Amino acid sequence: MSGAEIDYATVFQNLPGMVALLTPDLVYADVNAEFLRMAGRRREEVVGRYLFDVFPDNPDDPSATGMRNLECSLRRVLATGERDTMALQRYDVQVPGRPGYWEERYWSPVNVPLFDQDGKVVLLVHRVEEVTELIRARRAAVDGRAEVLEAELYRRAGELQQINERLRQAHSKEREVAVALQEAMLPAPRKLGRHRAAVRYRPATGGLNVCGDWYDLVDLVGGDRVAVSVGDVVGHGLEAACVMGQLRSALTAASRVAEGPAQALDVLGRYAHVVDGAESATAVTAFVDFYRHTVTYSSAGHPPPALLHPDGRVEFLDRATDPPLDARPDPRPRPQAVTAFDDGATLVLYTDGLVERRREDIDIGLRRLARSLSGNRELEPEELADAVLGELLPPDGATDDTALVVVRL
Repeated sequence: MSGAEIDYATVFQNLPGMVALLTPDLVYADVNAEFLRMAGRRREEVVGRYLFDVFPDNPDDPSATGMRNLECSLRRVLATGERDTMALQRYDVQVPGRPGYWEERYWSPVNVPLFDQDGKVVLLVHRVEEVTELIRARRAAVDGRAEVLEAELYRRAGELQQINERLRQAHSKEREVAVALQEAMLPAPRKLGRHRAAVRYRPATGGLNVCGDWYDLVDLVGGDRVAVSVGDVVGHGLEAACVMGQLRSALTAASRVAEGPAQALDVLGRYAHVVDGAESATAVTAFVDFYRHTVTYSSAGHPPPALLHPDGRVEFLDRATDPPLDARPDPRPRPQAVTAFDDGATLVLYTDGLVERRREDIDIGLRRLARSLSGNRELEPEELADAVLGELLPPDGATDDTALVVVRL
């Protein structure tokens, strides 16, 4: 049977176990038949309603934490785009037709994200296994030993959840420090002589996702010239931010004395070999000569810069691409290429967070970027940078850092 012939709605309704689909606002989009049967609810009492209006905490139990724990898990999945398997939960349920009567119930939930083609979380799969009968059976065992074991199991599950929450808070604090360090080391927006430029840095959404993206703009000696660079360090948190600072500073120094961008990346690549955490780091740098109206560029495993011509045509500068900084044992020089531009053109450098999406070819992201640049070509650099980020990044935040430099030539 081909995939086109499968009735997935019927498959969903007949899935074993309780399965629900939730919107990002935590409203029930759909539930399967087993969910309704186990919950003792009719479809119209669930679908289209807010999760915690249907299943609130027991108001007579001041120690109830089921609703809070479940909401934290679902919000975490939305923020990180990663599955979350929860610890055993006690979550009492009001008995249908008996207002004020709550039944003690135990559940084992798993929450999983569903993505659209842009990598945005559009639905949450909320699968629940009820283990109430197992808990009751253990309680009824001889000598009460099983009841003691069950209580110990439940206590340890609660402790594990508290430990996980403290770890998440610690990672969140590390992320705040890493973002602050990263932003402190990146240069502030400024004019390049009479030329206008805009820079943007957007950290990833989620406590564990801050990475090592960076950008730089350097005035070069001799004439009306400037070096524009962006780079990306693999990894997360403080370590990535520190490595980013080392590589950016090294490239700044190399660019001021190098004959061209390829030589600057050669120097940076040799430096990256001795920096722990610089493995697989990428960078691209472009030397702009405003007098000669040329852009000379070289890339070390990085997405290609975009040159937006005054007529709206977008040229991706991809004729001088080489492996990442530390992945090139060959001693020969890195390649570089030159392209010409007219007054009013715009050079755009960026990191992969702007164009890459899960399970999508990067060429799709590059075409999306080209459309955005062409459609907003009349805007000044500051407004153009905001327009591109607004059109290309998911409204609820990206799962990868994004650095962006826009220079009007």
